[in-house]
Order: sequence, then C-alpha cells, then structure tokens
Amino acid sequence: MVIQTATLGYARMGKNREVKKALESFWHGKCEISALRSVVEAVETHAWTTQLKAGVDRIAVGDQTLYDHVLDWSVRLGLIPARFRQFTGIDQYFAMARGKDGIPALEMTKWFDTNYHYLVPEIESDLAPAANFDDFLATVKRAQLILRDRATPVILSPVTLLTLSRRSNDLYSDLDRLLPLYLDLLGQLKSLGITEVQFHEPALVTSHAGDLETAIKHTYHQLATAGLPMQLVTYFDDLGDAYSWVMQLPVAGVSLDFTRGNNLSLVKAYGVPHDKVLGAGVVDGRSVWAIEPKGLLELLQELQAITPNLRVQPSASLQFVPHDATCETQLPQPLRDVLSFAEQKLTEVVLLAKGLNGQDIAHEQAAIELRWQVFKRFNLPNPVVRDVLRTLKVEDFQRSLPYEQRLNRQPKLPPLPTTTIGSFPQTQDIRQLRLRYKKGEISQTDYHQAIDTKIAECIKRQEDVGLDVLVHGEFERTDMVEYFGQQLQGFAFTTDGWVQSYGSRCVRPPIIYGDVSRLQPMTVREFRVAQSLTNKPVKGMLTGPVTMINWSFPRADLPRREQAMQIALALRDEVADLEAAGAAMVQVDEPALREGLPLKSARWNEYLSWAVDSFRLATGGAKAETQIHTHMCYSEFGDIIEHIERLDADVLSIENSRSNNATLFEITDAGYQYQVGNGVYDVHSPSVPSVEQILQQLRTGVDLLPVQQTWINPDCGLKTRQWEEVLPALKNMVLATQKLREEIHDSSH
Repeated sequence: MVIQTATLGYARMGKNREVKKALESFWHGKCEISALRSVVEAVETHAWTTQLKAGVDRIAVGDQTLYDHVLDWSVRLGLIPARFRQFTGIDQYFAMARGKDGIPALEMTKWFDTNYHYLVPEIESDLAPAANFDDFLATVKRAQLILRDRATPVILSPVTLLTLSRRSNDLYSDLDRLLPLYLDLLGQLKSLGITEVQFHEPALVTSHAGDLETAIKHTYHQLATAGLPMQLVTYFDDLGDAYSWVMQLPVAGVSLDFTRGNNLSLVKAYGVPHDKVLGAGVVDGRSVWAIEPKGLLELLQELQAITPNLRVQPSASLQFVPHDATCETQLPQPLRDVLSFAEQKLTEVVLLAKGLNGQDIAHEQAAIELRWQVFKRFNLPNPVVRDVLRTLKVEDFQRSLPYEQRLNRQPKLPPLPTTTIGSFPQTQDIRQLRLRYKKGEISQTDYHQAIDTKIAECIKRQEDVGLDVLVHGEFERTDMVEYFGQQLQGFAFTTDGWVQSYGSRCVRPPIIYGDVSRLQPMTVREFRVAQSLTNKPVKGMLTGPVTMINWSFPRADLPRREQAMQIALALRDEVADLEAAGAAMVQVDEPALREGLPLKSARWNEYLSWAVDSFRLATGGAKAETQIHTHMCYSEFGDIIEHIERLDADVLSIENSRSNNATLFEITDAGYQYQVGNGVYDVHSPSVPSVEQILQQLRTGVDLLPVQQTWINPDCGLKTRQWEEVLPALKNMVLATQKLREEIHDSSH
C-alpha cells in the first residue's frame, strides 16, 4: 500500500509578514477591506502552491485567517455576543477581536500549550446560532482550482470549540444547537466534490478527554450521516485513556502526534482498526530542528508493521514555525544547515514517505546525518556552566528572609500603588532608530543618546500621569525574549523567522542551540539613566527563565529543565547587578509559566517543580530589601495557585480586564498572601477605558482583595499601543485609583 503525505495547516503571515502589514494598514484607514483580503488570499495561495510543489498528497485548506481561526468559527456559526450585534460585517469581526468604543473584546488566552493566542467564544443562553459559511466555501473553491482533489478542508470541531468557550448552557445543549449547522456545512462541501475533511479535535489530548466521551461519540455519529469521510486530527499530546474508544469512532482516520506524549505505546498496545487511516505526526510542527531520518524511519516502520494504512505528516499545523530556513543567511552555516522551517518540513515529510515506499533516499539521508555531525562539533558544551549547575545548593533557591519579614524592609508606597507592566509604545521612529543602529548607520554613542532621550520623555510622561512606580519604557528592546537572548551565549536569532502570536502580532522566537551564559550586564545602563531622572522608584525589568524557554525554540538534545536553569543563573547575576545600581524593585516576568503546563495534569507537578525552581534560582539571591515583582497574563491560576505562591514573588501582576474578574476571584478564593497587581486596562484594545469603567473594576477588586495587598496596573505591556491611546488610559487609571483612595479614606472616618 502506498504511503501518502498530508499537512494540517501552514504558516499564516507570509514570508515578509504581508498579512500583518495589511491588517495594520486597514486598521489605520490606509487601505480598504478588499485590499486586505487580497493580501491574505495571496499568502494563502502561495502556501497551497508551496505544498503542492513539495509533493504533499493531502493539503489542509481553510486554516488561514484575518485574525484568529477560533474567532472565524465563532462568526461562521453565528456565535455573536449581544454587545457586538450592533455591528455588522468586518466591523463586527474586529470589534469582537479588539473591542470598540468602550465595548470589551472577547477574552484572549493561549491555544493549549502554545504561544498562540485565541479569542474565547462566548455562547449566551438566548443565542440562536445561524451559520454563514460563505467565506469558508469560497476559500475551498479557490483551493480546488489549484489543488484539485488534494484540497482537504480544516474544520474546528464543535466539541473542541465548546470546551474552549464561555457558555451559559451545558455542553450538550449547545452541541445540539451547533450540530445541524456543521451537517449543513458538510453537505455543501460534499456537493463541491470534496472527498475528505479534517476535524481538528485537540481537546481529546487533555486530561478532560474522558469527560467528553459521550459528546464526542454523539458528535461523530451525527456528522457521519453526511457521508463525507472525516480525518479526526489531534495534536500536542497523546490520546491517553481515550485511545480505545476514539479509534472506534465512525471516521475514516485518526491523526496522532508522535513528537509529544506517548501515542506510540498506545498504538502498540491497542493497534489500529483496519478501516482507519493513521495520520502519523512524526515531523515536529513546533520545532525548528531538522529531522534525523534514521530514528524516524524506524518509528514509521514500527507503525507500518501495525497498520499499512499510514500517512506521514507534521505533528501539528505549521503555523507555529517560520516560513523558510534558507532565508537565514546571517546564521552560522553549521547551525543553519540543521534548521527546518515550514518549507523544509514539507520536504522532510515527503522524504520520509519516499523511504517507507521503498524509494532510495540513502543520499539525502547521509547528507542530513553529515550536517548534524558538523553541527555537534561546532556546538560544544560549556563546562563552567554545567559545573555550576551540578554544585547548586538548596539555599540558592531561597530568599534570605520569608515574605512577612521582607515586607517592612521594602519601599513605602501609597495605598493601591499604580504602575505599568514595563513596555511603552514602540513607535515607528524608535523602530527606525534601532534599525539604523543595527545597520551601522549611527554610532553606539548616538544610539544611546537617542534611547536616553526616549527614556527621559517616558519618565516625564509617567510622572505627569501620576504613577507611583515607574519603568524606563524598554525602547531598546524589540521583544522581551529576543532582547535578552541577543546578549546571552547559546542563543541564535533569525532575520525572517516570524510566527503569529495573535492578530497582527508577530514574534521572532530565538533559537536556543547551545549552553547559555551571560557575557555582561544586560539592562543596568538603561536602568541607571531612568532612575537618575526621578525620585520615584523605577523597576528593573527582566524576562524570566521559563518564559524565555517557552517563547523560544529550545534545543532538542537537552531537557528544558536544564536549559531553564542555565538561563536562571544568567538572570541571577543580572538581578545582583541591578541591585548594585540602586534598583529597589526588580520585575522578572513569567507570562508563559502556565502555557508550558503539560496537557495531561498528571505531568503538571514535574513541570511546575523545575519551572518554579528556575524562577527561585533567578531571584533567590536578591536582598530582602529588594521587592521582586513578576507578571503573568492571560492565565488561569486557581488550579496552580500553590505553585504561584512558591515563586515567592513579592508582587504578582495579572490580566484581569477581559476575564470579568475571574482571575482575581481565583487568586482570592485560594487565600493568596502576596501582593497582586490588578490588571484593569485592556492593552490589546485601542479603546480608552473611562474612569468609571476602571473604578467599577477597582471596587470589585478591593471587595475581593485587601487594600494593602492591591496594586493597580494595565493588564500587560503597552508596546503595541499608541501614545494617544496610552496616556489618556493611564490618566483614567490613576484618576480612578485616586477616587477609590478617597472613598476608602472617607469610609474609614
């Protein structure tokens, strides 16, 4: 039987971030919606033709998006919350994504354990869903003109959609409302001549899969009545206990991730039904490292012996990796030769299938193996770093005094102190300044002077607004991980390695390829400049080790725990240097702590143990007088609160603006004892919240959390916003805080 190949989705933003640029041009009124759609379609068409030329047999279509694929399915299914129904068309779509005129956007959170953010659907009890699949069907028709019968539409399953939603009804009530809409879509696709669809069902790899068994069985037995073959697609982990009953569903095939979890053991133990296609996700869709063919061919041969009805494919959509590694001509050759981005992964998938089909791939295999040998000689271990890690002691992970004793030694501030998370607007002139410096068009002295001018302006603006604790603004930083990685040995940086984080927000994750060490202080110069300009405390700003791991492409040959500890050692030295420079507060951000959680709760403790320990190693050397802050955004805390407490951070700032105080409820219900920054201002929306809006949220906050534990701040950094949005929003935040202080004072007298 001939082994086929398939994909599950592709890189979305374009090699030159064409979608990002077109989106932002549209938002700024510089182009029409037709022009935006043309750009998106061109990027989509290029993705299809790239996969076609690579020789992929089944090509996923319909995964491209204007902002977020979950939002797309919410809109297609008519899941429009009441506050957005005053808008229509594209205005409604972007109002849901970004908010508008005081109307809060949909909540944003992480897509499983990735660094992609999706918009949480809201399904109200009185909602009568009415589907409109015109955009999706138009995409499928365009794809068929290019791909013919290779075009395989990607559909987000109703069960996964509902598990990701905020719902007023129970799961089964909403499922019964949605299933007729999905059946209608399948009927229309069948009438177009589509011969197979992918139903993406990542909810099945979570710890809650067992709770979904009845809903899943009901769903697929209903969908099967459409008579259109379905490939049930899972990724990011194994099926666990759900494996046996998932394999009995009335679907044509099941796709499994063989790069994470333990699906291989499940296949060996329980087999694969003879009527099912097994989609073998063996090429890691979330890694930038090239395959080592020998091991993967052996794995595929094991699978082939169990079921000859096999497809070779990436483990997940290729939206999580950049477009093309051959563009990275600035990287050292040995490193570049072992990188694999979306285009290269297509080649790898096809190569492995050729090997299974008996074609001679010995030459290609030998060439790949030689490149890995050269890279390993190039990338030798750092014995100094490894020796330090081997000799760490328990006290290296602890502050010198417990929190209760540190508290009175730390800076005295007004009740409900106000601050920001760290970054301020990254305007075009700042980006141009950094680019000119990078190109060598201006000297380091001139560059530093220009940055210092921006810092001075930022400090003055914060003082004018009335903030209590200031930041320097991070104008020298492109990205909160990239900036530090560029100053650490063991990190490499691409020029075009962009991936989508959300909407138009693209990130260029660093690549950790070797042992990590710090060469010199990384943030002290800018801190000194900022603190010299004000009598108010300025926070030193660092990115934590877990976030640096989770927002980078880590190396594949060393456990993530060890990589995190190496980064923590470098940050520990940076904290000491900031203290020596006069920093009374140091913020070590860990927004990615929760997103790194394994999808199976049984593995949480192992991950959280080393993740929290790496933070404690980075901050444990700080003096008792130094107030350690951390920031976490778009996370749920209730089920890991004991681990967050173990961070032993003096102040934790959180996102609380889109979640309707749910995050704060979780923290206070758990009896959290440390200070909390209530994130009351949604930085992902261009809307400016009113004083009354913020005040209402603050009142709720102090009803939940004692005043002495409460800080006030935006929900995240402000780099993506404009000054004309930021300044009035911060003024309103400070005014609301002042009003609340007065209310509290009056009520106590």
